[in-house]
Amino acid sequence: MQTIITASETSNISTRDRGLNYGDGFFTTAMVTDGQVEHWAYHKARLIECAQRLGFPALEFNALESHITQLIASHPQAVLKVVVTRGEGGRGYAPPSECNLNIIVSVLPYPKHYNSLPDTGISLAISPIKLAVQPHLAGLKTLNRLEQVLIKNALQAQHSDDALVLDYNNNVIETSAANIFAIKNNKVFSPRLDECGIKGVFLQSLCDKLTVEFKTVSVDDLTQADAVFLCNSLMKIVPVKSIGEHCFDIVHSQSLLNELLAKEA
Repeated sequence: MQTIITASETSNISTRDRGLNYGDGFFTTAMVTDGQVEHWAYHKARLIECAQRLGFPALEFNALESHITQLIASHPQAVLKVVVTRGEGGRGYAPPSECNLNIIVSVLPYPKHYNSLPDTGISLAISPIKLAVQPHLAGLKTLNRLEQVLIKNALQAQHSDDALVLDYNNNVIETSAANIFAIKNNKVFSPRLDECGIKGVFLQSLCDKLTVEFKTVSVDDLTQADAVFLCNSLMKIVPVKSIGEHCFDIVHSQSLLNELLAKEA
């Protein structure tokens, strides 16, 4: 069973909910344009994968999609967030044998400053917080986001727009809230996400348009690249203007990307 709750009704969530107590759940955040969810097929696939890998019962998408359609119908531009928890029950950490899932659906204002990012670019510092390796959770957008909270907290003292996040082997994984990819010699590469990090919906959609090689990436690989970009469902694609003291010409970066997109179209 599942219960769908809009954000204004969250008082119906029990203090015993496993999402609140253990982070036992997952979520996705999507762009809404003219009453439609962008890349919904990918967001749906993410929710299905999270449910399967975390041992949740299958979601009833007919009811969920109908609920979402009604909520976003009048929104020309907004952010949709869908949070799924395992609900109540179980003994301690052990999940209940039968779950009544809670699905919390929110429609939030779109962050308007994202509109200017493709023109201004983003500066990156290297985060002092590194990601732990956990292949069982790698790629998933679970409710356990304390690493990202620590990364954002540390970023306040770093005087950059975002932070480049490494794992404990000093491999580049992502930024605080976006995937990263780069162009070198007209080839696109992006960090492997099989041990930690989040497999972003927008990056997956980009793989339909570009040939992307997923590999182990170092900071030097990025600073020696011809262009570096961030991407997620809300900001889309944004050029990186600097990583630490190393700077990129973002006009040139955009030109390289546009040429590759036109070539593979």
